[in-house]
Amino acid sequence: MVGAVQGAGVVVTGAGGGIGAALARRFAAEGARVVVNDLDAGRARAVADEIGGTALPGDASAVVGPAREALGGTVDVYCANAGVASGGSEAAGEAVWAQAWDVNVMAHVRAAHALLPDWLERGGGRFVSTVSAAGLLTMIGAAPYSVTKHGAYAFAEWLSLTYRHRGIKVHAICPQGVRTDMLDATGSAGDLVLKPTAIEPEDVADALFKGIEEDRFLILPHPEVAGYYRARAADPDHWLGNMNHLQQKWEATG
Repeated sequence: MVGAVQGAGVVVTGAGGGIGAALARRFAAEGARVVVNDLDAGRARAVADEIGGTALPGDASAVVGPAREALGGTVDVYCANAGVASGGSEAAGEAVWAQAWDVNVMAHVRAAHALLPDWLERGGGRFVSTVSAAGLLTMIGAAPYSVTKHGAYAFAEWLSLTYRHRGIKVHAICPQGVRTDMLDATGSAGDLVLKPTAIEPEDVADALFKGIEEDRFLILPHPEVAGYYRARAADPDHWLGNMNHLQQKWEATG
């Protein structure tokens, strides 16, 4: 279906469930050779066994080298999907902020640092960043998540503008609610904002593959996010006022 994927060596982090597992299954179905990475070794092996892939459990920040070996020397597509949905305000602990930065941003930076020398030498490579609509907009009740997802989007954008003329393809996936364990962990804020329009992980994979076919950077599994993003840019104060009303509604439910 997608020529760039057939036979490609693909790494998906956070692929033991949710969006990551859906991406791994879809890439395998399209003929890719898939490395499944997850902190949960059992879940990583279960998905890898299901799709005929290779399980490499452990920290996503350290997976590029072993994945390259497992794939015969080359990683063609890297899906930086692992993430943490850190809630809280400015008062969240230093450890919470540090973990959010490390997983949601720095793991992407480390992967790109490891991948780009080979990709630039070959003149090709594909970096897929699972961001979130929160990276374009924000999310009530989740300062560490919102801030670091903005960072993840900014890094994907920077990669694209810096290296696209050298054959590097970058895609930023920015869904709203997706029916995963991470959505369940968002609590009442997620119930209010995300669950009413939540989609399945497979819908996210479908959106990515359509974006690959159309060679698009920004992937919006919820198309309405484009309108919200335009409204935010056109009139930030009006948009912030609307978001503050949502914040007050959420506080009233508590």
